[in-house]
Formats: sequence, structure tokens, C-alpha cells
Amino acid sequence: MVRAAILPAVGSPLEIAEIELPEPGPGQVRVRLAAAGVCHSDLSLSNGTMRVPVPAVLGHEGAGTVVSVGEGVGHVAPGDGVVLNWAPSCGNCHHCGLGEVWLCANALAGVGNVHARTVEGTELHPGLNVAAFAEETVVAANCVLPVPEGIPLAEAALLGCAVLTGYGAVHHSARVRSGESVAVFGAGGVGLAALQSARIAGAGPVVAVDVSPAKEELARAAGATEFLIASDTTAKEIRKLTGGQGVDVAVECVGRAATIRTAWESTRRGGRTTVVGIGGKDQQVTFNALEIFHFGRTLSGCVYGNSDPARDLPVLAEHVRAGRLDLGSMVTERIALDGIPAAFDNMLAGKGGRALVLFES
Repeated sequence: MVRAAILPAVGSPLEIAEIELPEPGPGQVRVRLAAAGVCHSDLSLSNGTMRVPVPAVLGHEGAGTVVSVGEGVGHVAPGDGVVLNWAPSCGNCHHCGLGEVWLCANALAGVGNVHARTVEGTELHPGLNVAAFAEETVVAANCVLPVPEGIPLAEAALLGCAVLTGYGAVHHSARVRSGESVAVFGAGGVGLAALQSARIAGAGPVVAVDVSPAKEELARAAGATEFLIASDTTAKEIRKLTGGQGVDVAVECVGRAATIRTAWESTRRGGRTTVVGIGGKDQQVTFNALEIFHFGRTLSGCVYGNSDPARDLPVLAEHVRAGRLDLGSMVTERIALDGIPAAFDNMLAGKGGRALVLFES
């Protein structure tokens, strides 16, 4: 029996309860969580923007220690620190064959599995494969990667989503080059990672945009050279900061139609706009044919930072060890499991960076 945060139905409040977690079967790993980040994607699952089978144990950004392994698991052993990988690639589908593992057709094949049961016997699914909002979880072996040497276990949780996504958006999707100007829309967990990644890339100026004035200190600490409060004049203000041209790269981390449109308008002629935020189907973005031709901008979506966790985790770890990437500075709240509902409320209100659930050892 372990405690977990359960989503009983779409739109329902999370419930903190004990669940019956099975021992790992063949090809599975049981992990005792050290920490789990509270990501906006978890909120999107709870409100139905992203759909998975329910009831479910949410949480997908986590790290912990291997408790036991099932038959056939050889790359990790009990006692190893691991980062959870919520979107493991199958290696066999069309996109994996193209090397686009972040688009793997089977990455979420496990969400329909029975993960655990409530004490009453109700079947529970793993929200995004790994069910990290729990004291312990059982996952497929390809959902765990060894924690790189020298990375604190609790902070390693952030590598599983926020940092891979923000770093990848800058380095893989937008391919920011030294000296290019960058605007990042949204200074939550992913946005703060994108700001740090833009600084690592040698970008400048780096403009952070957020609805909350309280985010300025966080954004500047992450690498922003300018900070703007989101408004109807944001695009005009960004052009003013860049000699009337607009930024070379805009990274949208919010997932709202108005923000995507503003990011596009803030991008210079011939520049790149990368959309990381996950919006609902009701968020319709419109462009006219003439502006698409005239501005010659590139607008692209970005899934999981276009990252390959196995390839990128060692790179990120080297940035952390060298002091270029500060994981701890992204965390603005350290909470217990029962603090997740309040963390959801803070995300809705646009408050803070990353909330990190810390589990007792």
C-alpha cells in the first residue's frame, strides 16, 4: 500500500488515498519516488485538455530509487537512482525509424494499462505512463533512465519533463545560435528552462514575457535580459527592443491562441516561432495568406522538446555539473503529496515556477 494522488474523473478534484501497487512483472521496475514535479500537463490531464483513461494516478516528471526489478531488466538494479521517462520510444514505428523518437506512435501505449487498485478494488491507470504522484510506482523498464552522476536525486526529477522540454525547444526545435535574440512566453517550469537554455546558447537579448510581475526576478535569474508584462502591446514592445525587427526566435510555453499569435507577431521576418505550450481544441489561431508569404517566418510545434532523453540527459547533466544549468532555481515551492491540488490552483493563477513534491525517504 502506498499513498498517491488519484484523478477519479475528468474535471474532478484530485484525491489523496492509499493504493495497492503490485510487484514488478517481467520487464518492469518498481521505483520509490524521491520527488515529482507538478507540470501544467498534469493540469491538462485533470481538466480534459489531454485525454487519458480514468481513474488515474497522475504525475509524469519524477525521479527516485529502484526498489526491485522484474525478470529481464538489466540496465538498472535495486538501489540505483533513476529519472522517469514518461514518453519512451518503441524503436519500431515510422517516426522512430526516422530518428524522431519524440513523435513515437507508441509512446503512450501504456496509459490504458491497469497500474494499481484502490483499497475498494477500483482499477487505476497510469496518467502518462509513470504515475509519479505516488510514494512508489511500477513502470515499464524503458520508462527509467539512470540518474547522471553528480545530479541530486530530487532535482533530477525536473530533467524528466521541464528541462528536457525547455532545453529541447531552444536547442533542437528552434536551434538558437549564439548572438540571436530570443523571446520566451511564459515563465513557468518549462519557460524558465527555456530561458536558461537560451542563455547557454549565447542568445541575446533574451526577453521573458509573463502575465505576473512577480515572475521578473525568477526570469532574470534564469537568463532574461528583459522582462515584459504580457499585454496587447507585447509584440510592439519586443520589436522596439530589437531595433524594430522582432526577435530571431520566439518560444511559446503557454498554449493559448492569443499568446501563440503574439509570439508569431514578435518574431522578425524570416525568424522562427516554436510552440511548446499545450492548448485545447477550442484555441484557434488564424493567419492570413498574405502575411504567411510576406513575413517568411517558420511556425513549428514542439513535442517534449524534440528530445531523445537517452541522448540528452548526459548533455544536460554536464551543463548542471558545470554550473550553466541551475535546477534548484526553477523550484519555487517544495510541497508534500497533499499539496498538489493547491499547486494546480497556483498554476491556474500564473503563480510561481515549478512546484516540487518531496517524498520522505
